[in-house]
Amino acid sequence: MGHMKKIVLASGNQGKLAELQQLLDSQHIEVIAQSAFNVTEAPETGLSFVENAIIKARNACEQTGLPAIADDSGLEVDALNGQPGIYSARFAGNNASDDDNNQKLLSELAPYIHPQRSARFRCVLVLMTHKYDPSPAIFEGSWEGQILFEPAGSNGFGYDPLFYVPDRCCSSAELTPGIKNRISHRGQAMAKLLDYWRIQSATA
Repeated sequence: MGHMKKIVLASGNQGKLAELQQLLDSQHIEVIAQSAFNVTEAPETGLSFVENAIIKARNACEQTGLPAIADDSGLEVDALNGQPGIYSARFAGNNASDDDNNQKLLSELAPYIHPQRSARFRCVLVLMTHKYDPSPAIFEGSWEGQILFEPAGSNGFGYDPLFYVPDRCCSSAELTPGIKNRISHRGQAMAKLLDYWRIQSATA
């Protein structure tokens, strides 16, 4: 593990790519987007974040021959029985924009008042050393909040403008990237990954 200098990021999402690259920079690891290898994306047929992340990581390993890290994450809204969940990126349809998804979420939650709008962002990161890796390392993060009645802020991506962070008294999209990367669901999962990496490097 200590010699892992190059790793493929199994994602085509530019927002996630930027966040993960920023977090991994400190480890002197070259993160290469799978698009640089013309990786064909695997169909996300899993029924959970863990299953989908493993599918994506294994696919990237198989097509590049390099270790891969895959992220599957989404928004769980309690009033909607955990929706949109694994379908967060395509909540309003297969080619939905962030704005389309946000508008659908607002319309679905229209009948609900403030205390009933609890939600969380959840992230699963999977690190796979090769395509046959029988025990991929899995790291999870969860970030509690509430859904606002209208968007606020212009940072971030996805549902960030609608996700209110109670202990910061603002939306996720109003946080600076540095703060968000530290406290977000992805930041939490990444911190666990980096701890694992340091331990592996120390014992390599």
